[in-house]
Amino acid sequence: MRLEEVRKDKIGICVSGGLDSRTLTRKFVDMGIDVTCFVADLAQPDEPNIKSVSAKMAPCGASTVIVDLKDEMAAACFEVIKAQAMYDGGYWNSTGIARAVTVKGLLPEMKKKGCTVLVHGATGRGNDQMRFERYTNVLAPEMKVFAPWRDPGFLQEFPGRKQMVEFLNKAGIEAALGAKKRYSTDANLAGISYEAEDLESMKTACTIVKPQMGVWPKDAPDKPERFSVRFEKGYAVKIDGKKVIPLKAMMDANLIGGRNGIGIKNALENRIIGTKSRGVYEAPGMELLGYCLMQIYNAVLDRRAMELFKDLSGLIARQVYDGRYYDPTTRAAQSAVDVLASFATGTVTVELYKGNIHFISLTDCHASLYNEEDSSMEASKGLNPVSSQGFAEIQSVEAKSLAKAGQIKI
Repeated sequence: MRLEEVRKDKIGICVSGGLDSRTLTRKFVDMGIDVTCFVADLAQPDEPNIKSVSAKMAPCGASTVIVDLKDEMAAACFEVIKAQAMYDGGYWNSTGIARAVTVKGLLPEMKKKGCTVLVHGATGRGNDQMRFERYTNVLAPEMKVFAPWRDPGFLQEFPGRKQMVEFLNKAGIEAALGAKKRYSTDANLAGISYEAEDLESMKTACTIVKPQMGVWPKDAPDKPERFSVRFEKGYAVKIDGKKVIPLKAMMDANLIGGRNGIGIKNALENRIIGTKSRGVYEAPGMELLGYCLMQIYNAVLDRRAMELFKDLSGLIARQVYDGRYYDPTTRAAQSAVDVLASFATGTVTVELYKGNIHFISLTDCHASLYNEEDSSMEASKGLNPVSSQGFAEIQSVEAKSLAKAGQIKI
């Protein structure tokens, strides 16, 4: 869609308060377009005061609406954790799930203001353009979508940050290039992504990143820290013995995991559009809670259930990444996960030390399939070792047949 097609519409633009957001908003205002700015409050750890975004946007000449989506974001984090939905490189899909929450949360507010076009500032080379547009298409098919950074006119006028700064300064809006950034960031309750700039080179170490939710393992305390979490049907309900709602659980886990250097990963992932992207991802709370829940899954899921769970987990991870969180396929997979997670109740205690999570105990897990007597190497009242003889003989029939038929090649 070109700018000419939306000039007479009322525009709702998703903003962050950054250079791109201010440039686009002011440009629309100068063109006489009716525009309102919208900000999603996702408990961004790099934005301690979300109201500061409104202050940054005010000089641009458009009003800003802040939409509180912190609880919705926390609930979505829990769904991702329950499904163990990690993408390439163990990436916890923090950005992908945030876009699902953002668009779903902002669309009703945009409609209340009479907006008929959603504008996003995602680059024409990344994933977010596809996510913003697909979620708008499936949740509000009547809403138009405009992507300025795919519009030839905008690209020609603003080929880089320098031109944006000059434009804003000319309009009387304070802006400066500042020092060249080594990478860009995108944050929400689930985690922070670091990418672009210096990180685009595979010769650049991931350690150039300065974590914002925690520390690198080498900088974590020299003393281990105990952490306990109670899950009921795959959802964290208590941390260190205290009841928590999803938002509180995520914030506590982020704080505790972050200070112990948990959840920082380097990933080289396959983008939606077919290219590869290098990023560093920080998700301490997701990693910590996800690891603990997995200890329960290991206890309650039999071999076939675990195989199915892993297939569902990978499917949901790809759906979230591809901007298909609300699709029937995702909902069906989540429903199947719910069946398996219905047994995932128990208390997990771990020890955190310099980026590592060490298992300490699993208690009150009544659906556990683990029986010490059956698995013991010592004499016990469990499985009779002699009983395995028949199973071994049955297995040997197939093995010997393959050998005699010449099908085993070494």
